[in-house]
Amino acid sequence: MASWILSIRTPNSLYASRQLLPLGCVYSQSGMIGPSMARSCGRCANMWCAMSANRTNTEAAVSNEGLRKAYKYKLKPTPAQARLLDRTLTLCRHIYNAAVSERREAWRMRRVSVTYYQQWAELPGIKAALPEYAEVNSQVLQDVVLRVERSYQAFFRRVKAGETPGYPRFQGRHRYHSFTYLQVGEHTSVRLDNGYLILSKIGRVAVRWSRPVEGTPKTATISREADGWYVILSCAEVPAQPLPLTGNETGIDVGLKIFLITADGLVIENPRLHRRGEKQLKKAHQRVSRRKKGSKRRGKAAGWLGKAYQHIKRQRLDFHHKAALKLLRVYDTIYLDDLQVANLVRNHHLTKSIADAGWAQFRTILVAKAAYAGRRIVAVPPAYTSQDCSGCGERVLKALSMRTHSCPSCGLVLDRDENAARNIQWAGQALRGVVA
Repeated sequence: MASWILSIRTPNSLYASRQLLPLGCVYSQSGMIGPSMARSCGRCANMWCAMSANRTNTEAAVSNEGLRKAYKYKLKPTPAQARLLDRTLTLCRHIYNAAVSERREAWRMRRVSVTYYQQWAELPGIKAALPEYAEVNSQVLQDVVLRVERSYQAFFRRVKAGETPGYPRFQGRHRYHSFTYLQVGEHTSVRLDNGYLILSKIGRVAVRWSRPVEGTPKTATISREADGWYVILSCAEVPAQPLPLTGNETGIDVGLKIFLITADGLVIENPRLHRRGEKQLKKAHQRVSRRKKGSKRRGKAAGWLGKAYQHIKRQRLDFHHKAALKLLRVYDTIYLDDLQVANLVRNHHLTKSIADAGWAQFRTILVAKAAYAGRRIVAVPPAYTSQDCSGCGERVLKALSMRTHSCPSCGLVLDRDENAARNIQWAGQALRGVVA
């Protein structure tokens, strides 16, 4: 364990632990522990955790049971509390990087796999040997090791699936942004008290409560963003609030010229938020490049740049929420393409535009809101939805630049995207066994 501790002692060198881990510690009875957590999972945006990832080809329908939902609030820490939060985040990052380094070196030198439980069991010894880690709540450190475990599980899952794996990497100061308390409630690490949030080892922190908390808080993630600190409360047993039934259903086709169009011709325009903000982003980047590296002025300029990107990100999130709600108020069932956006962005001509539209984020929000509102979302295979004629079924091949569908068989002339939306609706109805 001594070498694992030694690797944590080098906070300014993420790779120093590679030289500091002697061969013998791979076979240490107690194993070695490493410090840091993998990239933060989806516990950071004001989005629902319930229906996020595992319903790609199946229906997303509502359950009468409570949902899992996350609520995000701005923290208002004192200067002393802000320093403690920053210190905690730094220590967690060191733990994460040491954990990754231990696993990497154990396999490189001895072909030994270090498990989550081995690393978890070493945490008390680390806190005893390094007094500064006693300043961090034990559950926060446990979550760091758990994040490392999840990053390796994701790596091996991608290897088995034949995807580009992406080996777990060390986290630099600008990549590690959050830490998590695993319990919330009375007699736990985090509790709510008269409008304040009491965090173990941090203190009583003021919160800007922008909306009421529903359900039972289970975990609390503290996240650092460009404009300050936030808390994300993940709540269970959040009651659904079904919208009145309308008897309508539709298919939607997302695009770049317009954001989406429904089978009955409802159009939602693409705001192109990143394109519109490029001028401000350019100025912010130039301001950073003109500052001397390492200076306080450069640090301030980098902060302004971060806020510029954050503003665009929040604009896009707001647009997606409003577009999803607009659809769910009109339709009981919505059919959509099961697009693999990660593959689509490989087209370097369209990468920026696809990322700017944010199709994947919109789908996540739409599915989550549908679960909360009592609606149904059905994903259908996207093959030939743009090529087939929605009038007669004839396959009319056309390039991406051709924006009008014109069928030589039945004479149907229609906007390409609306034709696709109709095909998506009928394909979804066929999957469900619904007569059109």
